[in-house]
Amino acid sequence: MVGSGVLIEELWGDDPPRSAMTTLQTYVYHTRRLLAEHQVTGEGRELLLTRPPGYFALIDDDELDVTIVERLIRAGSRLLEENRPEEALASLNAGLDLWRGPALSTVPCGRVLESHIAHLEELRLFGVQLRIDANWRLGRIGPMIPELRSLVISHPLNETLHAKLMGALYTVGRRAEALASYRNLRQILSDELGVDPTPEIQRMHMEILNGDHVLA
Repeated sequence: MVGSGVLIEELWGDDPPRSAMTTLQTYVYHTRRLLAEHQVTGEGRELLLTRPPGYFALIDDDELDVTIVERLIRAGSRLLEENRPEEALASLNAGLDLWRGPALSTVPCGRVLESHIAHLEELRLFGVQLRIDANWRLGRIGPMIPELRSLVISHPLNETLHAKLMGALYTVGRRAEALASYRNLRQILSDELGVDPTPEIQRMHMEILNGDHVLA
């Protein structure tokens, strides 16, 4: 159930009109009509219900991409913990394949939805990192490098992703590029935050410099 006050805050922020409640009710009326016109649900089933002090969407878990993605990513995480990377990878791929781009990218969002967008983007990144781990355990390291390069550009302050890129490059024999990746991370952290990479990543850097057998 979502309270009417939350919906009003999402639509108008701190400056709702005096007619906010009436306008919200009008929006709900038109939404119900559109759902019926497009036959979103079967005949006789109402999707959007009034439940004081707000509204309730009567949706089964298997009808909502978000709940399916969450379930598949949780399953992938559990399977990795059980050292079943092939099954984990299948579950993670099934979940991540439901994404069609940034969350709610076609929706004008207020601050209420922005918090949900942040949750969804973190969920997606968590799933991507798990998929990388699953591929690593299966020895599929080289094919991950393009995706890792893209991820460190999209998430420049995520040291875990930089470390995975360093490790992948070194493992496939691209030592100089692994060292360049470390220098790039160190420069970003220095410019943006005035800090050095974590001790673990610094140790990893030294292992690469020394040509040690590293990296999981």
